[in-house]
Amino acid sequence: MSLADTVTTAARNAWALTFGDGIEAPDPTPSTVLSDAPHRELRRYDGAGPDDPAVLLVPPLAAPAFCFDLRPDQSLARFLLDSGRAPYLVDYGDITFDDRRMGFETWIDDILPEAIRQVSADRGGRPVDLVGWSIGGVLALLTAAADQTLPIRSITAVGAPLSYDHMFGARELRSLARLDGGRTATTAIRALGGVSAQITRFAYRATAWNRELERPLFIASNIADTATLARMETIDRFQNSLPGYPGRFYNQLWGRFILNNDIGQGGLRLGERAIALAEVTQPVLLVGGPQDAITAAAAVEHGTKTLTGSPDVRYETAPGSHLGILLARDTTWTYLDKFLRDLA
Repeated sequence: MSLADTVTTAARNAWALTFGDGIEAPDPTPSTVLSDAPHRELRRYDGAGPDDPAVLLVPPLAAPAFCFDLRPDQSLARFLLDSGRAPYLVDYGDITFDDRRMGFETWIDDILPEAIRQVSADRGGRPVDLVGWSIGGVLALLTAAADQTLPIRSITAVGAPLSYDHMFGARELRSLARLDGGRTATTAIRALGGVSAQITRFAYRATAWNRELERPLFIASNIADTATLARMETIDRFQNSLPGYPGRFYNQLWGRFILNNDIGQGGLRLGERAIALAEVTQPVLLVGGPQDAITAAAAVEHGTKTLTGSPDVRYETAPGSHLGILLARDTTWTYLDKFLRDLA
């Protein structure tokens, strides 16, 4: 690129980032809405063949569902289509104060089972492969454990926290909670009706504070690199779209996971009901990230000790951040492709 072209590109990018509409418009993979009930919109990505096996993408709460389809070269949905599979997505939408009574049960007993059955029916009754990221992976595993009659063929959990004894900051939070038995946080979340999107976005950025501090220098250094700025803009769009947590769900997460580590002990207790990960009977792929600042790799690997009913539990690692391991084509996507092919 000539000096004149470089200057022109830099000027165009600077304008796009400051006064314009951005470097690159979103380009989602075409999809068809199969059902659009609140907090359970189900989409089928277009282009799969009638006999291609179904993969249901399960996002976490407090993350936009388009995490699986950020841009054409960072889209697990497109990768699955290109590898001969039929990807589907369940989208929970925005979480508001009116949703404060939604808890783990809502997803484990209602939203995810309904989506799994719908996807299976759309594929002629064939079983479904689940792929969940972060808490989405935990929800997928707990859903399979809670109802063995669901048409599930396998579960892949990427960056899923399966032991809070290994999570960053959990021990410190427990020490603080001992001062009042955790009641202050529980009461505050109940009064607020949950954790707002603004708090979620601030907390997510805090895990990558160096990225925020280095952002001006990064932009200046790459002002003529349109592709790099487009990827940065995609991450910004993702962070700016993070939703919140319902009050009941977060209080269960706080009490049962962070304080008591139910999941690390092999499941989840909801009142008198106990859901055991040992009841998962499908093959499982776990992917952890040694550089993940949100879910420690050891917290993911712990699932190899608790998923005792599965005939095949694989654990792999991928480089990158919490979101980065989901986008890792050469590792996570390669592991997933092999795992699903081995099931055929």
